Amino acid sequence: MIYNSARDWRDATHRKVLLFGMSGLGKTHVSNMLRDSGAWFHYSVDYRIGTRYMGEYIADNAKREAMKNPFLRELLMTDSIYIGSNITFNNLAPLSTYLGKPGNPDLGGVPFAEYLRRQEQHRIAETAALLDTAHFIDRANTLYGYDHFVCDSGGSICEVVDAENPQDPVMKALSDCALMVWIKGSEAHTEELVRRFDRAPKPMYYQPGFLKSRWETYLADNALTEEQVNPDAFVRWTYAQALAHRQPRYAAMATWGVTVTAQEVSQLRDPSDFEDLIATALEARAANA
Repeated sequence: MIYNSARDWRDATHRKVLLFGMSGLGKTHVSNMLRDSGAWFHYSVDYRIGTRYMGEYIADNAKREAMKNPFLRELLMTDSIYIGSNITFNNLAPLSTYLGKPGNPDLGGVPFAEYLRRQEQHRIAETAALLDTAHFIDRANTLYGYDHFVCDSGGSICEVVDAENPQDPVMKALSDCALMVWIKGSEAHTEELVRRFDRAPKPMYYQPGFLKSRWETYLADNALTEEQVNPDAFVRWTYAQALAHRQPRYAAMATWGVTVTAQEVSQLRDPSDFEDLIATALEARAANA
């Protein structure tokens, strides 16, 4: 770890952290709070994925739909209009919409093979965006003059790394340049995330082995063909299982850094509170070593 003690952290002139954990537990909230202080650079992995690495896929998908409309097709073919995504740190809908959901096309579903193809694009993009962290740490300081840096990672980070492998290239690269901080949720948080997802299901990235097994089980258990699957019903069913699947993977990642709770994060008021929380987590890690 780049900070081995609370004293190392407090004495550091450049504080660098990477927040990870389930979506909805406060990663972006904390990152926004730190950025708004004026002293922290906020690097959003999901934003980087949606702009640098998957922006063309997203735009082309929108153009493909627009080309089905004769009026818009003519305008596009004559370069009379421009179609692009308006993705932001707090609105990742263009990326989610592109990933899609498998199932009945009449309900907005995409073929499962196409879904897998887009999932693989996301894996490649997320890996690249994570490996860009060190570059943005340097850029934030040398170009913009920020002393401190927070990487706001996506909830699927645990799906693209193998934290149990001490030689995992992504984990090594990240831990060499930033302190890994797990925002750990409770069972109550998990239940609330499931309820929230049930109200508004959204696409997610899953490891291909896990996803294929869930798809095959869902089809068999419900005696459905691919075209009969309700896309929202499938992703709802899969989501709760994905949370359980991800917990041990997050826990393995936490051995590379420190752990804080979502409850503690929810009580943060300013960067000073955050700095104290990380110092306390480093003390706890040292005490348990």
